[in-house]
Amino acid sequence: MDFLAPTSWAEALETKAAHPDALPVAGGTDVMVELNFDHRRPAALLDLNRVPDLQEWSRTDDGRIRLGAGVTYSRVIAELGGTLPGLAMAARTVGSPQIRNRGTVGGNLGAASPAGDSHPALLAAFAEVEIASLRGTRVVPVAEFFTGVKRSVLEPDELIAAVRTTPPAGPQQFCKIGTRNAMVIAVSAFGFALHPDRREVGTGIGSAAPTPRPAPAAAAFLAGELEAAGLWESRGPLPENLATDFGRRVRDAAAPIDDVRGSAAYRLHALSVMARRAATWAWDSYRDENRSAA
Repeated sequence: MDFLAPTSWAEALETKAAHPDALPVAGGTDVMVELNFDHRRPAALLDLNRVPDLQEWSRTDDGRIRLGAGVTYSRVIAELGGTLPGLAMAARTVGSPQIRNRGTVGGNLGAASPAGDSHPALLAAFAEVEIASLRGTRVVPVAEFFTGVKRSVLEPDELIAAVRTTPPAGPQQFCKIGTRNAMVIAVSAFGFALHPDRREVGTGIGSAAPTPRPAPAAAAFLAGELEAAGLWESRGPLPENLATDFGRRVRDAAAPIDDVRGSAAYRLHALSVMARRAATWAWDSYRDENRSAA
């Protein structure tokens, strides 16, 4: 197995073009496990840890966040917890401190696991994936990035450069159910974000379908009901029956299976509960913002 170690982004793209079968590795928290268990045996490893451009994040003039693919979970928590709290909540559930110090959001996307912890939060924030090759750069919505179990739209000569998102204008939430409280792969997970400036709701389902996915019908239902009741403006209490109905519609958007971590029936039930709770918690925070401003 060859080991390729570019030291610049230009060199990384050139190397990937010359070695399209090379497997990119950043934190190595997924890749090395697969290698150790002999689940994968690529012809070459493409180490991206020496590429400075991937380790940075920035805020553009229009307020968007560009998160380099090599930014670790620990840095997301420490540096972006106030801007992207949903992603920071998800990052806190990833493995141990050692894993969070190595694992990256870009690596999580590249692995394309249905149970990836960052995916529901990115879906709820309407994030986009910046993909590059020597042929150029393209931007793909996270909701369109995943094509199957551990499969994505990435072409053999492409690398993930960054994640782009406009931080949601309202509160965000992330919920995760596992077989224990820490260092666990999600049995199911759910991301939620309020976008009051757009009168929209963002959702993200994890570990309950072949790919991470939003629940667009459920999101449109909740946003529409909030609009019809004048709640976006009044910030009145979220009716319990509305939150419950939203949870049911999120459940209906999932397509889970039975596996060693949980049954499909349990995943569906957990999603309905998590969605109801996440919507309620986020709405309560939205109302608190109004009372604080007053």
